[in-house]
Amino acid sequence: MPELPEVETVVRSLQHAVVGRTIVGVRLKETDFIEDPEALERFLPGCRISRVTRRGKFVVLELERSVEAGARRFLLVHLGMTGRLVTCRPEEVVAPHTHVFLALDDGSELRYADVRRFGRIRLTTDSEMPEGLLRLGPEPLEITAAEFLRIFSGRRAMIKALLLNQKVLRGLGNIYTDEALWRARIHPRRLASNLKREELRRLRRALQGVLREAIRLRGSSVSDYVDAQGRRGEYQRCHRVYQREGKRCFRCGTFIRRIIVAGRSSHFCPRCQPTPRRSGLRRRVG
Repeated sequence: MPELPEVETVVRSLQHAVVGRTIVGVRLKETDFIEDPEALERFLPGCRISRVTRRGKFVVLELERSVEAGARRFLLVHLGMTGRLVTCRPEEVVAPHTHVFLALDDGSELRYADVRRFGRIRLTTDSEMPEGLLRLGPEPLEITAAEFLRIFSGRRAMIKALLLNQKVLRGLGNIYTDEALWRARIHPRRLASNLKREELRRLRRALQGVLREAIRLRGSSVSDYVDAQGRRGEYQRCHRVYQREGKRCFRCGTFIRRIIVAGRSSHFCPRCQPTPRRSGLRRRVG
């Protein structure tokens, strides 16, 4: 599933391609992943795309209509597992499983394709913003050291599970939590309450460093992900643990292992990231 760096890359690509453009036509195919597809067909023509931003793992297109001064609407796009949001010329070959076509006033098209249709598209307003988006945690790239310590210190939950919780930090997933924990030398099953303050500071630095590097390399293309110009990312070449089970650690040469944490696969080096001790547990007798 595309994570923060992939969605941020798509957003930055779209900022150059569609901001200032007016939507002049809408064509839909399969619509089971669209909330109220008729609203898209009815409202979007005539809308100007004024901004493209990211909120967690959502692409947010801010829309304006001259006949509705002051009214703001947003087109929310979640890429799910296999979603692609690309700009192209209308005469270009249509990729399989393309379901949304937005014709723009410069002659280009904004297309959404999704093989598995696990993505979501929704037209909304400020007052109708989904509750899930309103309850997202802080932005990992902007969180301060003090705020990071406040959020994680004393939490009796595994650090990997907390990092994946969108109410704790927004936009993170398996790839970059695994990579950051390896870089910070922290086992994914460590309880946040057992992490020292310096370990938490180290984790924040590792997390922000990994995310910035991944954005610079346009994200990780390990499956279907491409940016808005259809280009694959390059950060998968820099992965140190993610999906490297059975391969040697780049740092110490130990074989990378995979375990399940919070229902998700987690990759780590057993030497660089020592397994936490089971403290406080009493052995049952007889």
